[in-house]
Amino acid sequence: MTIFSRDDLTFSPPTVRSISCDDLRNAQETNSAPLVIDVRELEEWDAGHITGAIHIPRGILEFKISEIAPNRDTPIVLYCRSGGRATTSAHQLLTMGYANISNLEGGYLAYQNTQ
Repeated sequence: MTIFSRDDLTFSPPTVRSISCDDLRNAQETNSAPLVIDVRELEEWDAGHITGAIHIPRGILEFKISEIAPNRDTPIVLYCRSGGRATTSAHQLLTMGYANISNLEGGYLAYQNTQ
């Protein structure tokens, strides 16, 4: 009989890559621009968002992602206000098999401050 210790059962979530605001702007000017998804709530989106972004709130992202990104290798950049919700969303998408996920460093606040 094999006995496992509690340490054998620990789960290490996949590492979420990050992308700087400048690198995102540069990528958006190319033919291979990533899909940019704003995971904030509607009121936050309405108050301002990154040009070209798609709005899918954090709470429904897992249900909608296959409609807009059926290819799990699609480059996707997620952002929220400052990074927390986007990081959580990125972990979920990585768990679902999406392989090319990045979190915008500093979120929308940083993006606004670097314009």
